Amino acid sequence: MTVHANKSATGTLAYTIGAGSHTFQTDVSRAAGGEDLGPSPHDLFDAALAACTALTVTLYARRHGWPLEDARVVVERDDRVDAEGVYRLSRQIELVGTLDAQQRERLMEIAERCPIHKLMRATIEITTRAV
Repeated sequence: MTVHANKSATGTLAYTIGAGSHTFQTDVSRAAGGEDLGPSPHDLFDAALAACTALTVTLYARRHGWPLEDARVVVERDDRVDAEGVYRLSRQIELVGTLDAQQRERLMEIAERCPIHKLMRATIEITTRAV
């Protein structure tokens, strides 16, 4: 999939992101010089982990017929060491439903295997070219 970022018609720093058939807006906070018209790129990165975690455990539970009603995921970023090259995230997962202890334990293991979590631990290579 190709993702596009184009200057938004509103805001001084806001951009419209196109991903497949979806569009949404990104911006930065007022303190950073934007108008806070959408989540920041850091927020989108963190949201990818939260979304992937919730979807991964939900799909696994569904495949196994387990009574998972909801997977509530909270991701928090500690930016105190960003300047040192450390991107520190904390993830909390609440599994809602009448799951037994073994099912809960297995779903927590599966959360560690979410594709975005794996990707965040990988070496990422980016090539850039001017157009």
